[in-house]
Amino acid sequence: MKSFEHHLERFMFASRWLLAPFYVGLVGAIAILLVKFVKEFVTLLPQVLTLDGGQIMVSVLTLVDVALVANLLLIIIFAGYENFVSKINTGDSEDRPEWMGHVTFSDLKIKVIGSIVAISGIELLKAFVNLDAYSNTQIAWKIGLHMTFVLSGVLFALMDRLTAGKPHGH
Repeated sequence: MKSFEHHLERFMFASRWLLAPFYVGLVGAIAILLVKFVKEFVTLLPQVLTLDGGQIMVSVLTLVDVALVANLLLIIIFAGYENFVSKINTGDSEDRPEWMGHVTFSDLKIKVIGSIVAISGIELLKAFVNLDAYSNTQIAWKIGLHMTFVLSGVLFALMDRLTAGKPHGH
């Protein structure tokens, strides 16, 4: 029976590698975001002298939005892979981010919700800069969603703080 248990546990432990293709797919998603970023940037360049300040701000905020999503994906890839699959061996590379290898699942949740709040805030700012393009109902929905994300972030942080001092399993 011990042999069966040992093999079962090794099989279950090895199953973590089934997550690796998800992280590779997320790297592909960053490449897709790069294409989107370049397209937006190249579209903006020839119009820079003809657009008004509000339109330029909306375009730049769109670029910031895409960059934030790409950063979020990178955090998810590094932290998720290291927490659930395997440590990433970068040797003594001076380019290794300081936080890499130190982001727990709980930290990852907070970073994700924080990024979502930031992205939502940028979308809301874009809407306010371009108010005439939105109905009052659309603006109300954007504000409501943003406040929901903010409240969720605060509640996640509060839950983490409340459970931080408790022993695992309680």
